[in-house]
Amino acid sequence: MDSSTAKHLRLPAVGAAVALAAGMIVAVAPAAHAASGASLPFTSVEAESATSTGTKVGPDYTQGTVASEASGRQAVRLTSGQRVEFTVPRAANAVNLSYNVPDGQSGSLDVYVNGTKISKTLPVTSKYSYIDTSWIPGAKTHHFFDNSRLLLGQNLQAGDKVAFQSTGTQVTVDVADFEQVGAAASQPAGSVSVVSKGADPSGGGDSTQAFRDAIAAAQGGTVWIPPGDYRITSSLSGVQSVTLQGAGSWHSVVHASRFIDQSSSSGNVHIKDFAVIGEVTERVDSNPDNFVNGSLGPNSSVSGMWIQHMKVGLWLMGNNDNLVVENNRILDTTADGLNLNGNAKGVRVSNNFLRNQGDDSLAMWSLYAADTNSSFENNTISQPNLANGIAIYGGTDISVKNNLVSDTNALGSGIAISNQKFLDPFSPLSGTITVSGNTLVRAGAMNPNWNHPMGALRVDSYDSAINATVNITDTTITDSPYSAFEFVSGGGQGYPVRNVNVSGATVKNTGTVVVQAEAQGAATFKNVTATQVGVAGIYNCPYPSNSGSFALTDGGGNSGWSSTWSDCSSWPQPGQGNPDPDPNRNLAKGRPATATGSQDVYTPGKAVDGDANSYWESANNAFPQSWTVDLGSSYGVRRLVLKLPPSSAWGARTQTIAVLGSADGSGFSTVVGAKDYRFDPASGNTATVSLPSGTNLRYLRLTVSANTGWPAGQFSEVEAYQTS
Repeated sequence: MDSSTAKHLRLPAVGAAVALAAGMIVAVAPAAHAASGASLPFTSVEAESATSTGTKVGPDYTQGTVASEASGRQAVRLTSGQRVEFTVPRAANAVNLSYNVPDGQSGSLDVYVNGTKISKTLPVTSKYSYIDTSWIPGAKTHHFFDNSRLLLGQNLQAGDKVAFQSTGTQVTVDVADFEQVGAAASQPAGSVSVVSKGADPSGGGDSTQAFRDAIAAAQGGTVWIPPGDYRITSSLSGVQSVTLQGAGSWHSVVHASRFIDQSSSSGNVHIKDFAVIGEVTERVDSNPDNFVNGSLGPNSSVSGMWIQHMKVGLWLMGNNDNLVVENNRILDTTADGLNLNGNAKGVRVSNNFLRNQGDDSLAMWSLYAADTNSSFENNTISQPNLANGIAIYGGTDISVKNNLVSDTNALGSGIAISNQKFLDPFSPLSGTITVSGNTLVRAGAMNPNWNHPMGALRVDSYDSAINATVNITDTTITDSPYSAFEFVSGGGQGYPVRNVNVSGATVKNTGTVVVQAEAQGAATFKNVTATQVGVAGIYNCPYPSNSGSFALTDGGGNSGWSSTWSDCSSWPQPGQGNPDPDPNRNLAKGRPATATGSQDVYTPGKAVDGDANSYWESANNAFPQSWTVDLGSSYGVRRLVLKLPPSSAWGARTQTIAVLGSADGSGFSTVVGAKDYRFDPASGNTATVSLPSGTNLRYLRLTVSANTGWPAGQFSEVEAYQTS
């Protein structure tokens, strides 16, 4: 099935938790829960809502296009002399601009404040963009945008105008962040300044040894990083029992592609209030090109940092017990923003802003040992361009609360709760996984490896069954290009997704369906309301087709998504609408099937897989046995065609079969009483059952009470038709 093109998608609508008023992103509180996302020191304004002489691009959701990676999936392209002018939304003296330039090009933008050109220009470059990861299946060239910041040198008020004008290089402008930057902080009493140990605040000299000497001298105290630019050429290690503090992330800037790299620490490390900006231009997974690689030790913290142009912001291994990561900005990483790579205990990651990650923005990966009792809370995540906004890969008693995730791109959902292990030893999900109060905007993407979409919120039994309790509460999903909730076994093995409870969700303007069920298992839905559903409420087609069924339990209070996509042999395209089924179509083909018992590999799905040579066989010597298929919706079924394999090796036999039907899968009534049906290879080994006029059913059950050819019920295909 082909991916959708942009013309099938609706334009973004105003969501319950994100208002796009005059292009300004403003967090507001959904009625059911606290406001999602971080409390940020800046306000963002979209370029497509600003005044411009350039050309708008997008909206576009197609992998590999510039607009698909933009905030809001739209941006403004400027050629030489063209400009985009923003209305300042708040008091500000600084701006950060997200932009794209063509591969291999660099340049600058002239900056105008209230019509007057200022002396400073804003540098732009493709140096950190256009990342290729050919070893990742489904990846294309990505990571098109970058961020560039500028202190304007004057204080602006709400309503003032700031314009950016191309000086020759084509620049696609995405979003501007306006901020009032405070004065540089003063040196704490008793601290050790890196300058006193020989660091060069001009950035000309190598300050690596000065930082090491200051850390050694300040054990138990504070290393002070004064305002300035510092160059570090190799990573720091042995960092423990010390605070590294700057004058503010706009004032104290360290240029380093590897800042801290250590496998262990006694802990009590506190890193705060400066920027670390790297020179990482490719993703090389064997290189520790990270702000922090390894361990800070127990009871440590990272706060008030600006982290940019690294491979990963924080790749955390070993003992990081009770670590707090809060109030940081992590931008333009070629891989993850932060990854708790096993053994994390009591870690809290909160109130951070992440943009333009080349992999999961925030991830917990329970490799070697489980991440336990850790949380991602009140973070704002925008534009991860090759994976998920938030991903939980295994772990015990994990929380994902009150986050705002927008504009995920290829291979990713807004939030993924998954047993994908990647490597061993891996600790699958266990205990209670709490997913509460999150807002997902334009989240979900086409997966080119599956050739169908990933939902805004995905629960994935990729490498093993979901046995943890997964509670998903108070979720707002707006403008998903495809589905809202997805339940899948992404490795294709059909492991079940169980113990899922979804309550208090608001879904608006999904491109396809509200629930995309592609694995066996079960979930309960309560107080889930949906409006502007693109195709149908439910896609319920577990894969493989013989793996079992997915049961959706109605807990009450649900509305707006009761319809079911009618054809498991095709994939709904955004905005397509649920087609009227062909009256000559086999309604049972590919639908979820169950049975009271099965023999060996002869599972219930074999009877609806379209292959007359495969078959279901019940438990032997245990009549009666029943086989049931969920047709997805209620149909006026008039005729059944029952088949056994056509091979002459199958001797003729008679099976005694009763036909039952149900509207809800629980209470069944008899449609046709038990009768003998003859199956003979000489006549195709088929039997036809006519159903009474007026028969309407969603769940079709065949109960076999006798078989003259084998002591079990047997069907190679069960076909259901609306025609007599």
